[in-house]
Amino acid sequence: MAAAIESRDPAAAEENAALIAEHLEAAGDLHVAYGWHVRAATWATNRDINAARLSWERAQKIADALPADDPNRAAMRIAPRTMLCGIAYRVQMNVAGDRFDELRELCTAAGDKASLAIAMAGLVADHVYHARMGEASQLASEAMALIESVGDPTLTVGLSFAAVHAKVEIGELSDVLPWSQRVIDLADGDPSKGNFIFGSPLALACTQRAVARYSLGRPGWQDDLRHGLAMARSTDPLAYAVVVAWVYVPGIPSGVLRPDDSAMREIEDALRIAERSADDLALSNAQMALGFALVHRPTDAERDRGQTLLTELAIAGELVDRALIINVYLARERARRGDRDEAIALMHAAVDHLLRELRPGWALLAICVLVETLIDRGTHGDVAEAEAAIERLATALADEGLALLDIWLLRLQALLAQAQDDAAAYADLRDRYRDMAETLGFEGHMQWSEAMP
Repeated sequence: MAAAIESRDPAAAEENAALIAEHLEAAGDLHVAYGWHVRAATWATNRDINAARLSWERAQKIADALPADDPNRAAMRIAPRTMLCGIAYRVQMNVAGDRFDELRELCTAAGDKASLAIAMAGLVADHVYHARMGEASQLASEAMALIESVGDPTLTVGLSFAAVHAKVEIGELSDVLPWSQRVIDLADGDPSKGNFIFGSPLALACTQRAVARYSLGRPGWQDDLRHGLAMARSTDPLAYAVVVAWVYVPGIPSGVLRPDDSAMREIEDALRIAERSADDLALSNAQMALGFALVHRPTDAERDRGQTLLTELAIAGELVDRALIINVYLARERARRGDRDEAIALMHAAVDHLLRELRPGWALLAICVLVETLIDRGTHGDVAEAEAAIERLATALADEGLALLDIWLLRLQALLAQAQDDAAAYADLRDRYRDMAETLGFEGHMQWSEAMP
């Protein structure tokens, strides 16, 4: 049966690899069946991640059942375990602890640094997606050192995204810029290079470099975003959805980008593609991007739709690393509808948690939402509390060197001066805010500053 399937349509061998492997395994030809399971998993990784996981698990089962004296047993046991660790963040599979430790022992005994690097990158991504930022940061540095020690450019391109993601989350942008630049240089314009875990490492590296550049007020971020999106459109659903989320989820709330019609079309396109895929992570990333964009749109109907999307994501609990900032913007929508007391309490809790976790980018946005909500409610106590929150923001992130912090402080201080009826201070801060928005090219802040009387 396996031979018949393969010979009937040789061009579809990869697509039929899982079925061929199943028949070979049933026939007892285990070494050959293992190879076809590996082919099936490799083919499915950027097409159907759950099918890929199943094929890697079948390959692992075969390898573990081989006799101890089989000369290929160690390598055959390592390969599927490596990729199961590498894709764990995509399939909600816990590989931390005993499973990863077992693989580390196997790789160490075999002197297989490359496989260990792949597994470690997957574990970093898994830590990030489950908001274990301390573990992610520590392991990211270890993973990058191991990746560099292997000296394989394709491996460096394919694995760096996880470590860079971790460093963005904890605000260590001094690592993000050189690491993402290294990927861009080594990929040399090839969007598919190193795509054994993620569909387009180059597209994501461009986007990650853009986030670091605009956060620090460096030039070139607009081109990075355009290039990243252009490459991601022609890749798999997950890569497109993740790049879209990296562009718009921080970009719109931070005031760098506007949720204009062009942005909405891009996000809706990514969502349609994700909905047709079998990848839950692609779908949740696209939904998140759309939800954040919609709650920044001008109409009540759009904001209601955005609130519904973000609420569904919060209930599903899939994007653990984004849960706190999602709750902040859900609270902002509650405040807009008049439930300010409960909303402000939720914002305070999120701010405390984000600062405690040392996640400066999201803490910045959470405090900004809190201050604007307090000023909007406008009691005497609220104004004083907003002033204290602004001071807390300036102090907590003073050493980060963030242009985003500087521009937000100007905006918040201007709003505070307006609430305190200090016309002269307000006019000065507003004008400086407008000038900085123009200088940095931050479209959202340009629009917001022009709306200030």
